[in-house]
Amino acid sequence: MDAAFPLSYQESQKGQILEEGITEAGSMATFTAAGTAAVTHGVPMVPFFTFYSMFGFQRVGDLIWAFGDIRGRGFLLGATAGRTTLNGEGLQHEDGHSHLLAAAVPNLRGYDPAFAYEVATIVREGLKRMYVNGEDVFYYLTLYNQDYPMPPMPAGCEEGVLAGLYLYRAAAQPAQHSSQILGSGVILLEALRAQELLAKLDVAADVWSATSYQQLREDALSCERWNRLHVGEKRRVPYVTRTLESTQGPIVAAGDYVKLVPDMVARWMPRAFTSLGTDGFGRSDTRAALRRFFEVDAEHITVAVLSALCEQGKIAAEIVKGAMEEFGIRGDYQDPWRQ
Repeated sequence: MDAAFPLSYQESQKGQILEEGITEAGSMATFTAAGTAAVTHGVPMVPFFTFYSMFGFQRVGDLIWAFGDIRGRGFLLGATAGRTTLNGEGLQHEDGHSHLLAAAVPNLRGYDPAFAYEVATIVREGLKRMYVNGEDVFYYLTLYNQDYPMPPMPAGCEEGVLAGLYLYRAAAQPAQHSSQILGSGVILLEALRAQELLAKLDVAADVWSATSYQQLREDALSCERWNRLHVGEKRRVPYVTRTLESTQGPIVAAGDYVKLVPDMVARWMPRAFTSLGTDGFGRSDTRAALRRFFEVDAEHITVAVLSALCEQGKIAAEIVKGAMEEFGIRGDYQDPWRQ
């Protein structure tokens, strides 16, 4: 389906493009040699290892762990990311869990950006931390296999991009009810469409870009540890908590990875929290069909918000049922992860 989008690249004497073939171990060996050159030989090199879908952490996860252990620096790029974006590749390729595996590596900074300016912001910060400040960290970014417009960078969002969460688009106008939608990666597009669907139902939804639940969790754990070891002193509040506590309405998170990814920060959410994700094996179908199957499309996000409002006694159950009927959503299907 990408035949109409030919790609090109320009070679430069200032860098190298290496094609190792279908060998993740060989590619990781090259990445390791370049990524440790700074600490081993005093020669800073900036490797970018672009791998296919889940075949980084799933195939060479032990080598990635070793890379962190030996103070490697560089960027891992999980291309063709997500469980619904790489349509037609089925259960052997569609990745919905690498962000969980990445979260276990202590000095790895994992991000799930949606837009080009987020990628640029993260890479710039990574270059600064690794090659200017000399920190022993490295980065993992997921990049998706879907063409969509790249918007200009909103003013003042840099801190939020790097921290893991920022308000991308507030509700266009007030409504009787409020809600917050957190979208990651390409599923942020579904969150934006859900914002429009909810507006028609008199529900205002603010849409947030959740670029890194891993970073949000590490910040929250640091705050939690500080409070535990500094009893009687001013308590620290996690970034995710203080960012969302002044908002209104239920909070729904949706992404192209399993629910355990947003669940990493569930206990620090200030209010009722619902996570939507792609639990289960991948399947071969269209993107729209896959997102409907895994219940991360705009319609399911909308129903999740309405259901949460109903649980809070804000709206009647008939409104939720009516939306489900309109969207063609039934409640008697087997759990996606059991199929």
